[in-house]
Amino acid sequence: MAKASNIVHQYFKKEIEGLTILVKVNPISFKVTEITLENGEDPEVRELEADDEIFDDLKSDGFAEASPMEFNLYWSGLIG
Repeated sequence: MAKASNIVHQYFKKEIEGLTILVKVNPISFKVTEITLENGEDPEVRELEADDEIFDDLKSDGFAEASPMEFNLYWSGLIG
C-alpha cells in the first residue's frame, strides 16, 4: 500500500442553507474527512468510511470539486 504522503486526496464542497460542507476523500482507501461549517459555530469534523461509489454519491448530492487549500485551512484550525 502507498504511503499516506504519496496519496493525492480529492476535495469537494457544497453550500446549503447557511452550511458549508468540505470533504476530503482518499481515493485508495476511500476514507473520508468531512468538515461542516455553520455561521458562528466551531467546525464539526467527522471521519467516515466509504466505498468506490463515493465520487458518484458526492456528484449526485450536488458536491463540486473544491480547493485543497480551503479544506486544509479549516482542518489545521488556521481559519474557522
